[in-house]
Amino acid sequence: MSRRLLLGATLAATITVAGCTAGTPTPPPPRAGTFDPATLRLVAFDSCEQLTDVLRAAAKEAVGPWGLDGSALRAEAALDSAGGARNAAEPMAADEKAAAPAYSSTNVYEQGVDEPDIVKTDGRRIVTVGQGVLRVVDAASRKQTGEVFLGEFGGQADLLLSGDRALVLVNAGYGGRPSWTERADKIATQPGAEVVMVDLTATTPRVRSRFQGEGQLVDARQTGDTVRVVFRSSPRIAFPDQPSQADDDKRIEANRKAIDRASADAWLPQWTVTDGATTERGKVGCGQVSRPAEFSGRSMVTVHTFDVSAPTLGNGDPVSVIADSDTVYGTPTSLYIASDQRWRLDLWPGRDNRKVRQQTEIYRFDTPAAAKPVYAAAGVVPGWLVNQYALSEWGGHLRVATTSDSAGSSAIRVLKQQNDKLRQVGVVDGLGKGERIYSARFIGPRGYLVTFRQTDPLYSVDLSNPSKPRVTGELKITGYSAHLQPVGEGRLVGIGQEADTRGRVQGTQVSLFDVSDPAGPRRLTQYHVTDGQSEAEYDPHAILWWPAAGLLVVPVTRFDTDKTMATSTALALRVTDGGMRRIGEVIQPLLREGYNPTIRRSLVVGDVLWTLSESGLQASELSTMEPLTFLPNR
Repeated sequence: MSRRLLLGATLAATITVAGCTAGTPTPPPPRAGTFDPATLRLVAFDSCEQLTDVLRAAAKEAVGPWGLDGSALRAEAALDSAGGARNAAEPMAADEKAAAPAYSSTNVYEQGVDEPDIVKTDGRRIVTVGQGVLRVVDAASRKQTGEVFLGEFGGQADLLLSGDRALVLVNAGYGGRPSWTERADKIATQPGAEVVMVDLTATTPRVRSRFQGEGQLVDARQTGDTVRVVFRSSPRIAFPDQPSQADDDKRIEANRKAIDRASADAWLPQWTVTDGATTERGKVGCGQVSRPAEFSGRSMVTVHTFDVSAPTLGNGDPVSVIADSDTVYGTPTSLYIASDQRWRLDLWPGRDNRKVRQQTEIYRFDTPAAAKPVYAAAGVVPGWLVNQYALSEWGGHLRVATTSDSAGSSAIRVLKQQNDKLRQVGVVDGLGKGERIYSARFIGPRGYLVTFRQTDPLYSVDLSNPSKPRVTGELKITGYSAHLQPVGEGRLVGIGQEADTRGRVQGTQVSLFDVSDPAGPRRLTQYHVTDGQSEAEYDPHAILWWPAAGLLVVPVTRFDTDKTMATSTALALRVTDGGMRRIGEVIQPLLREGYNPTIRRSLVVGDVLWTLSESGLQASELSTMEPLTFLPNR
């Protein structure tokens, strides 16, 4: 952030710690009882002394007998990054430049904003990442053309694709947390989250640059060649080993003393970037860290901005905020980071026991092309988000869907930026009393909510007048939809679980809704898989919607009556304006007796349907689902 932080200017960071000044008054961290949502904004620390004092106080209120929940519990940072050979790009072959056939892309929320996933294609090649290996398959010949081992990853790896570059995003296993049995003075940092730039121009993919940050990789968004990656890090505090101490109060007292000994460096995010034989290390400066009105001192969120077209990654020009955020939503011009107070629900005895406010703080950043985010505004809404689909920017407004346990219902609020505030200008509430939101979807001037306890009300909401949103229709059916997918004008597909009238789930259901009449949403048809489960229920990237053929493909795992055996398929449904029917399934080959690979993704290239599992890629006829080729992971 620039020096004029109180005016809501940009957040900035340097690779070295900013100089500290003495004598700056240190305000205490704000208490819940005095928090005024109208004051919500991001402001900077004036000095390292102020940052240290305020973070210590907040962390001491949040600490429990076993440390800070989510903390890495480590003694010293040991940010190391494996070097990758830097190679000059090789020219693309003439036949590779030929026009690609029609192909599907990742199922994302906002058009023009790509999201990381385990597979990407540009129509010529299919790129996958799994088990530490990036693989490239030529879509035309259906042969693997190259692979590169990126390292042993302890967590999920995803990728983004831009031209002849792939950006692999690697999450740290278990947030970088070591075993609970390790002594605090012996703990070394586990590998943190990584961003790896891979050059795809050569036959063998080559690593050009590696960036290693701290903690967990929350999410990322890509617009053009610009990728913004959000990290969440925990303080590096060596909590004492107390194997014989059974008194929680004494444990907490000892942990608070450890926090008192921690310096500002314990919280400041660090990073390492390796380009060939050159390694650069850095950290965010004290004066460039911003804080909201209330925070726990457990986590810091940092956004790094990378240009995929650049020769190397660089340091990502980091932007840091003290927050416990885990929801990221992006449009071509905005980045939103949301944070709530649910971390207070895991109270240990002796920890700060202030009442949990059921509210979500939202921070909006402008995202100028190929530049770091610029802080623009902040707002707060009652209740909690279900996921990024509960947020939607449209027509200069932000629509937010939340559930509030204290109110016992859900609501949609419309916010508009006024100077550096996101202020509420409209609300429709009292939805799904005694229930919570299971899915939300905003499409232009309309919004759709699914709440559930025993039955599934699908609400249709008119948002065309931001100051007067209103419910126009409601449909009650059994079960619920965990994701709502647009499949043409006036049509929605809901993917979730069927349930009986008492709310007991009975297996995967795919429902086709007609929402063309705002006053009368109705279900046209339903496909039910008894005892089925689908990754699409919690990760919409698992869904393939191919409008050209009206094809919907959903991965489904079916369990037998004894629930001892499972069969994984890619269920293919034909969606028309009047209904939906099953046209087939793809099952990958058994690799050993009784083991059926779990299909996770599907994509289309030309007239071929590709399915990806942990075992490999399979090509099938798009029209018949007949298998063509199976490429096992070697």
